[in-house]
Amino acid sequence: MHIGFLTPEYPHPRSGPAAGLGTSIKNMATALVENGIKVSIFIYNQQEDDIFSENGIKFHFIKHRSFNMFGWYLHRKFLQNYLNKHIAVDRIDTIEAPDWTGITAFMKLRCPLVIRMNGTDAYFCKMENRKQKQKNFWFEKLALQGADHLLSVSNFTAEETRKIFKLKKEIKTIHNSIDVKRFFPQQEKMQTGSVLYFGSLIRKKGVLELPEIFNRIVEKMPAAKFRLAGKDVRDISAGRPTRKLMEKQLSPAAAKRVKWLGSLPYDAILEEIAKAQVVVLPSFAEALPMTWIEAMAMEKAVVTSDIGWAHEVMLDAETGFTVDPKDHELYAKKVLELLNDPALAQQMGKAARERVLEKFSSEVVVKENIKFYEAMVRRS
Repeated sequence: MHIGFLTPEYPHPRSGPAAGLGTSIKNMATALVENGIKVSIFIYNQQEDDIFSENGIKFHFIKHRSFNMFGWYLHRKFLQNYLNKHIAVDRIDTIEAPDWTGITAFMKLRCPLVIRMNGTDAYFCKMENRKQKQKNFWFEKLALQGADHLLSVSNFTAEETRKIFKLKKEIKTIHNSIDVKRFFPQQEKMQTGSVLYFGSLIRKKGVLELPEIFNRIVEKMPAAKFRLAGKDVRDISAGRPTRKLMEKQLSPAAAKRVKWLGSLPYDAILEEIAKAQVVVLPSFAEALPMTWIEAMAMEKAVVTSDIGWAHEVMLDAETGFTVDPKDHELYAKKVLELLNDPALAQQMGKAARERVLEKFSSEVVVKENIKFYEAMVRRS
């Protein structure tokens, strides 16, 4: 069996920056190859064209093309023709694509098309209560309607997407996965009183709630340390860097206890997770967050938001705490509970890793994917 993945991002030294989507594809591709499945990765919007193989995966770097008119259509038809050529030459059994902005709208492929829902633009607009561009809604709806099969990374995302686009097709949920051999406990590096947030500094991740939460924690525990790792994003509402908005809300005492780490390479992120006693991830908009699973896999007690998808990842008061991020008092109280009780934090961290091993490890999730694809290819 040969599976192709179409994606705008992938964590490779020669490609551009990659977030959760690219990371989840890499985790799956690596696990599929280890199980004897052929994999091709088609990464579009790159700076150059190239085809090469590495670690059992065939990579296609597809250079961004500009068109004078109807670029939204011609770009998709160019990708369609490129894919169809290699579907025939390499005998690819199926192509998987993301739902974001409906890249496969107008495409007619020579093999079954699977769209995996990591969250459409329409989905995130609904979660963030903001207006979507009509053309993006149209592209995403056409792409989803034209797919042969639909997958979703969470039940919550599947049902919300179904409502938004009035979909009638079956949507199967297969969760994202991580390499638990890479994300493993390193408790000897843990620093007492250290609280970590990692991920982009952007409103939808709930980071604008963190200053008020930190202010309350410092009042009760002046020695607490806060570390924030991630790219600073210009706020969509205020038009200013998110870090500036956060700094304005911090009390003088809390500001002295915050360290801004900026964007870090992945190995450095692993070091920061290892140092943390508690990880805070108060996001308002996710499909199934990789950051949560990564922290849990490293046996960290986490305090997250309590929205939709959270209940598919977290077990409240068992793997950590799920709290409304806007309830600053309660959120701070739960973080302090873990900081003041290292035994409880350790107990929850161990439970968190056990949950990842059971539900989100690549070894477990890859079997679900292979079973799905084998059944699909047989039917095709």
